Amino acid sequence: MFTGLIEEIGTMRSIRQKGEALMLTLEASKVLEGVRLGDSIAVNGVCLTVTAYDSRSFTVDVVPQTYRHTNLRQLQVGDPVNLERAMQAGGRFGGHIVQGHVDGCGVIVSRRAEGNAVIFHIEPQQERLLRHIIPQGSVTLDGISLTVAVAGAHSFQVSIIPHTLEATALQWKQAGDTINIETDIIGKYVEHLLSRGHQGQQAQGHRTDRLTTDFLAEHGFL
Repeated sequence: MFTGLIEEIGTMRSIRQKGEALMLTLEASKVLEGVRLGDSIAVNGVCLTVTAYDSRSFTVDVVPQTYRHTNLRQLQVGDPVNLERAMQAGGRFGGHIVQGHVDGCGVIVSRRAEGNAVIFHIEPQQERLLRHIIPQGSVTLDGISLTVAVAGAHSFQVSIIPHTLEATALQWKQAGDTINIETDIIGKYVEHLLSRGHQGQQAQGHRTDRLTTDFLAEHGFL
């Protein structure tokens, strides 16, 4: 589990590829403090397992499922990446609940200055992601916990403060670049549970086109 607060910007040292499988070695410093084999580190928002490390770098494997659904396949040697260690129990929860399970990718349509902020306009490559993106809700972009400023029919916008831009690899992102998107876990779970409840009612021949007091009572809301 992560918070979406990036701890440092790492650098891609080497990439070994076999089909849709990758072995990545990344230079880092802070996230290596106390690291052990099997620890989880989010790389551009993707939860990966440390398989080897030394005093200056760590290595992770990327399986085909992750390769196909994230922007890790586009990384090149020398690229900067956002890094965050898994959250410790009892630590400060400064961002929001981030699993490191990327839902899909988006394309940066534009970036523009607005006062002391920079507005990033994002269009998801999978339109289904938009149903979990709401105004002032939480979204994770390349592992960064952000607040949705504008939610449109086909895209959304986030407003980046100077500190976040300076402390993450987002500073190098430009229009046309791809970015990992993880939508809010709470919204996904609520939708899934309600959907399963509706399916169960349909199987029993009940109407499911609207919420009723019986439905709310049955599922513990009343």
